[in-house]
Amino acid sequence: MSLLEVQNLKVHFPLKTGWLGGPRESVKAVDGVSFTIAPGETLGLVGESGCGKSTLGRAIVRLVDPTAGSVRFDGADLAQASGKELRAHRRQLQIIFQDPYSSLNPRMTVEDIVGEALDIHRLTDSKAARRQRIVELLQDVGLDASYIQRYPHEFSGGQRQRIGIARALAVKPRLIICDEPVSALDVSVQAQIINLLQDLQREHGIAYLFIAHDLAVVEHISRRVMVMYLGKIVELADAKTIIRAPQHPYTQALISAVPEVDPDSKRQRIILPGDVPSPIHPPAGCPFHPRCPLAEARCRTEAPVLRAVATDHLAACHLAGKLIGQPA
Repeated sequence: MSLLEVQNLKVHFPLKTGWLGGPRESVKAVDGVSFTIAPGETLGLVGESGCGKSTLGRAIVRLVDPTAGSVRFDGADLAQASGKELRAHRRQLQIIFQDPYSSLNPRMTVEDIVGEALDIHRLTDSKAARRQRIVELLQDVGLDASYIQRYPHEFSGGQRQRIGIARALAVKPRLIICDEPVSALDVSVQAQIINLLQDLQREHGIAYLFIAHDLAVVEHISRRVMVMYLGKIVELADAKTIIRAPQHPYTQALISAVPEVDPDSKRQRIILPGDVPSPIHPPAGCPFHPRCPLAEARCRTEAPVLRAVATDHLAACHLAGKLIGQPA
């Protein structure tokens, strides 16, 4: 049974009409995305900056409203939920933001930042119980209880992100959206935060949607991986399969950019031509065809569907399985 089931989710941001009153256009940030997350699972989401990853994560927790589609969390459709219903579900659904420097209120102490969720949901019945719970949360994320009266500016980036994780844990969620939680941190600190997230998952059974642009990081923490391009999911499979046998040309290009430890590796670096097309006017047919070295005539007119190309392996490509650079 799925904990989260997203079906044909769309998030379009309307633009103002021009001076002459032309047709209203919109930014198609998320354009028909479907996937599921099982209890206790980590599903990775990877793609270039601007492909819609963060918007998708924010739409799931209703920080932005979906244009169409459904987001079923434990059977309830969050996309249609009222404010009161949404607040009840948010006890089980939290988000960790990308930038630990801007996601914490600089005027609040650690006690107030972490304790705010306890107050909103009335999870403690006394000041002593509240403080004890906050101390426990800080210890869970590797911070000393003596930090409780400090302010965010007194901490490093890694420590601030730990405070953000403690805040998310306060309501005992079943699913956490991790919106690029390590991209603003040093590499050594990234490893510490990822290990912390994995430890918390084993201890509490939390499921994650882990959003990142670094495929190596996503592979390390995720059981399955989704690849997103221009608002659409173009490939979905378990992490090892994505790395070893990518079926979509875009995924192949992403993997080719991952640094290799072996100096003798013969992996070919794939440089994609051009830029990501505008999400206001996405290309006809396959959205990747203007940059795809393998594109054929039908790729320019016929949009591929996300289909099974192997067991538990989905790809949205007419030429799935063909490697860039191999003979025709």
